[in-house]
Amino acid sequence: MQVRFGVLGPVVAWDGVGAPIDLKGPKHRAVLARLVVARSQVVPVSRLVDDLWREPPPGAVSAVRTFVAALRRALEPQRPPREPARLLVTEGPGYALRPAPDAVDAWRFEDAVAAAVAAPPHKALERIERALSWWRGPAFADFDDEPWARAERSRLEQLRLNAIEQRAEARLTVGRASDVVPDLDAHVAENPWREEAWRLLALALYRAGRQGDALAVLRRARSLLLEQLGVDPSPRLRRLEADILRQADRVSDGPDGPGPERVWAETAAAYDRTVASGSGARLESTVGLLRSLAVTGAGGLEAAREQRIAAIAAAERWADPELTARVIGGYDVPAIWTRSDDPAQAAQIVTAAERALAALRPGPPEAIRARLLATIAMESRGTRAARGPEAAREAERIARRLGDPVLLAFALNGVFMQTFHRAGLAPERDEIGAELVALSARHGLVTFEILGHLVRLQARSALADFAVADEHAAAAAQLAERHERPLVDVFIQWYRALRLAATGPSPQAAEAAYRDAAAQLADAGMPGVERGLLPLALLGLRVWHGDPVCFDDDPDWGPYTPWVRPLVLLTRDRPADAAAALRRTPDPPRDLLFEALWCLTAQAAIALGDRTAMERARSELTPAANELAGAGSGMLTIGPVSHHLDRLVAALNRIR
Repeated sequence: MQVRFGVLGPVVAWDGVGAPIDLKGPKHRAVLARLVVARSQVVPVSRLVDDLWREPPPGAVSAVRTFVAALRRALEPQRPPREPARLLVTEGPGYALRPAPDAVDAWRFEDAVAAAVAAPPHKALERIERALSWWRGPAFADFDDEPWARAERSRLEQLRLNAIEQRAEARLTVGRASDVVPDLDAHVAENPWREEAWRLLALALYRAGRQGDALAVLRRARSLLLEQLGVDPSPRLRRLEADILRQADRVSDGPDGPGPERVWAETAAAYDRTVASGSGARLESTVGLLRSLAVTGAGGLEAAREQRIAAIAAAERWADPELTARVIGGYDVPAIWTRSDDPAQAAQIVTAAERALAALRPGPPEAIRARLLATIAMESRGTRAARGPEAAREAERIARRLGDPVLLAFALNGVFMQTFHRAGLAPERDEIGAELVALSARHGLVTFEILGHLVRLQARSALADFAVADEHAAAAAQLAERHERPLVDVFIQWYRALRLAATGPSPQAAEAAYRDAAAQLADAGMPGVERGLLPLALLGLRVWHGDPVCFDDDPDWGPYTPWVRPLVLLTRDRPADAAAALRRTPDPPRDLLFEALWCLTAQAAIALGDRTAMERARSELTPAANELAGAGSGMLTIGPVSHHLDRLVAALNRIR
């Protein structure tokens, strides 16, 4: 279990269950603190000696080594005698402390405060308050006078003061002006030269209805700055004073009026006051929020997935089938990947949508039925259920009959998800993408317009038409930047790696691009896309170019394991096991990587001389003879399908 270290106060350590670790004497704690200051870098023994004693005694080096040995025993008591230390390591001329990034409270504090800047106001407030609670006193409190601690103590103290002001700003944003005043009053008394603290205190007083006190605070700040420092107040302080004197209804948060966070907070508060708690309207509004949340980035996408299923469950308890149908069908978030991030949850949603369809009484608008059908088509992606394509076609028919562009865009997304019943369908998907782009551009449906461009990017990549694919990549990226859709960039970066793999100078350049794209995907909140994708992309490069397919590590192949396993076993010189694995290999899922996985099966079948598997692979791949295998994903390729078909034909001819 992970050892944690505390330097935001006296220097301490806790074991994996939170119990304090006995760090022995002050010199032992000084060694530990000095290594924390170094942030995992090596501190030479000679430097430790100089830092621990102003006049080092004889045997100081041996003493340092004794302190280190005692610390190691305390920090890793279960470590066998001759096993190297993992936390406090010896490296070159000295020592380094190598804890996990979140194991030191100061590091964790810094990360939490930085993350709060981009978070919504309530989340930002929660993070900052939690981070400030980690302070137990001045940083490195045991070592106030040590030169080696001085700069880090000062830096952390400035971060703490900034965090106090960030917390005040967040409290003001969420409408808690009165709560801010006492803390800021103490803050400016202790730190009178921080103009931002004076501004926030005055703003809090004004919003709490204490206009006179707010003006008095600003005048006190002006007097202090002029008399003690000889400088005028900053423009922000002067502007705030002018706003208060004009008795503005809402004091500016910036040069152009209230900031978006404050507008959001006040609107949310008004909604909370106006719309009855526990009403169906709240549930429907929640779905609208979840739609927006799902396209904002990794954290939002994960939260939307989690809350979506909760909203459906709450709607079903309402015993109003039409409300339930609106809650289920209202989540029309575009999707480009054909493997679900959470298959179990997707199955739950399909079941709930089918229940809602069955419970609907005659008479509700057809659009409600169509939305439920489109939801079934979307959430059935990657499965072999006949219901998915059937629901997609029916939703499309209703949407076209009604002439509803938003409904049609949603239905077309469902149709796209079900357009994988055989290989070689890139031209059909290209037509769907083209209609989505045109329809969405006419009616201002930005997220579906982006989807259309990504669908066409995939389809044109499959057809090796990278000039047109580039145009759609650029259009999607431009729309995403303008409308703050950060997840789009993940797909664009993978497309660039794919393009390099298909047209670039060397497999090595493509491999580096794939690794860069995978690093960005790791934080995107899309496990259905991420898991196993990088090793599959690298394997595809090696298979295409005839390079060895062995890997130094043992990668997680995720959902692609059954189609990779025969090749992996062959690299381990286990042909009998590989042949058995090949016989057990199922047909690939009918999705964006259908052709790629069949090509891997073909490669194993050729290597093992399995005629039956070769003939199956040739039959399945022939309709895609003019495509790049896997490139329809927009993310990776295993080379031209024709290349693999040629290998299959040659191998079959050899064994006749």
